[in-house]
Amino acid sequence: MRRGGSWFNVTAITLGFAFLYLPIVLLVVYSFNASKLVTVWGGFSTKWYVSLLSNQGLLDAAWVTIRVALLSATLATVLGTLAAIALVRFGRFPGGTLFSGMVYAPLVMPEVITGLAMLLLFVAIGFARGFWTLTLAHITFSMCFVAVVVQSRLVTFDRSLEEAALDLGCPPFRTFFTITLPLILPAVVAGWMLAFTLSLDDLVISSFTTGPGATTLPMKIYSQVRLGVTPEINAICTILIAIVATGVIIASIVTKRREVERQRAERLAIQGV
Repeated sequence: MRRGGSWFNVTAITLGFAFLYLPIVLLVVYSFNASKLVTVWGGFSTKWYVSLLSNQGLLDAAWVTIRVALLSATLATVLGTLAAIALVRFGRFPGGTLFSGMVYAPLVMPEVITGLAMLLLFVAIGFARGFWTLTLAHITFSMCFVAVVVQSRLVTFDRSLEEAALDLGCPPFRTFFTITLPLILPAVVAGWMLAFTLSLDDLVISSFTTGPGATTLPMKIYSQVRLGVTPEINAICTILIAIVATGVIIASIVTKRREVERQRAERLAIQGV
């Protein structure tokens, strides 16, 4: 049996990765284009990054986007983690099926329906649309992704570690923060990164739930792209790509180090026994 990939598999994988990442590479390259025409290379230049600093509209939209993403990702991580714990640890309880369906509904619900439902809710209760409605909407649709990631880790969690701590007199609350949370932290961090990324690039739900003074960067870019792509848009998109890539790399390094430390601790514990 051949272990290496056939030429067809290699070609398919190459074309697939090229289809996914070549547009991103071109966007980054043309953000350093000296020409105003984004499809004509006029030499290397960083003037569009300098020009971006004077584009107050894009800067304000970027600041709103980052604030919403940080706040919604953090709150969605807390709520999603608690929801995952309830689904895994509490077993069957009255209303459990309804609770599970409500948690996972945004995963399969079209964004247009979710955005319209949130809009009707805010209008019905008289909640003025703006920064907070936008944040609440992002928490709602990103919490389920965190719950899925954390739940997958809790399903394979060794509860004997918690039971040992409880048998030794450790209170349940302290057991969670000293035993459970450190062990599921990589999944929690992964859930936070996923929620943060989803919030950064959301357009549909944000369009329904935003208000005056709360225009996000995807909305701003979309409104400008309809009139034509400018090099400044390439520049701000490149900065966003760099921010997300840096966050992913840092999270991967931290997760890898924690995994290595955990394996080392397990080996030391086995040797001690």
